[in-house]
Amino acid sequence: MSFIGFLILGLIAGALAKLILPGKQGGGIFITMLLGVIGAFLGGFIGGSLLGVDLGGTFSLMSILFAVIGALIVLVIYGAITKRGSRV
Repeated sequence: MSFIGFLILGLIAGALAKLILPGKQGGGIFITMLLGVIGAFLGGFIGGSLLGVDLGGTFSLMSILFAVIGALIVLVIYGAITKRGSRV
């Protein structure tokens, strides 16, 4: 997948993760895209390396699913970090 395709997948995954897990996470579209790209990388690692799923080099339902799962994990971690920082 190209770099632009990876960014688009990350944006889609980040937006879907925020829809699934709404809350008061800060950040706009840049943070959403960044968390989505990190989540897409994490989801690709989980799906490809740990579970042995062939995600291929193109957009597919499996690649989007694992990217969203990774973005959800990253979003939960980001929410925990930002909530902890605001209490101090």
